Amino acid sequence: MTEERSPEPVKLIVAALCSSPGALERGIEGLQARRGDIDHQGPPRPFALSAYYEEEMGTGLQRSILSFDRLASPGELVDFKHECVELERSLAGASGRRANLDAGYLDHGKLVLASLKPAGQKIYLAQGVYADLVARYGRGSYRPLEWTFPDISAGLYDRELGEIRTRYLEQLQD
Repeated sequence: MTEERSPEPVKLIVAALCSSPGALERGIEGLQARRGDIDHQGPPRPFALSAYYEEEMGTGLQRSILSFDRLASPGELVDFKHECVELERSLAGASGRRANLDAGYLDHGKLVLASLKPAGQKIYLAQGVYADLVARYGRGSYRPLEWTFPDISAGLYDRELGEIRTRYLEQLQD
């Protein structure tokens, strides 16, 4: 008989898409209040490979990748997604969101983002949240899948995802 085992901890991340540096700063403050210290904050990069969010959030959007110092259970993804949605709403203005905080995690073999939207590749978890496997680790980097966001697929964050993974693997050894 197979025994139930606790899952290996994961590294929580946020792909923070923001309309201004101030929105990013307020988003980071809110995330830290909910999840503790951030151990990686990547540079804001232009989100120019898709116009998907422009109608709601405007032009000149930038995305930063963040990771948290404390490792977590992958089972926390549902709560983490809802925390990010609540924070997005608190930061919104009259015209809509100023920040889109994509909650997710990485481990040694995959990058997963949480979503409230169903799609063929997404797996339902609970409370309206789906897990979206967007990349698998192989040949030295997280390799995107066909449905992965264009900026992640383009490799814009490969180096920093690798750095986050290295930190994660070190934390597992502690």
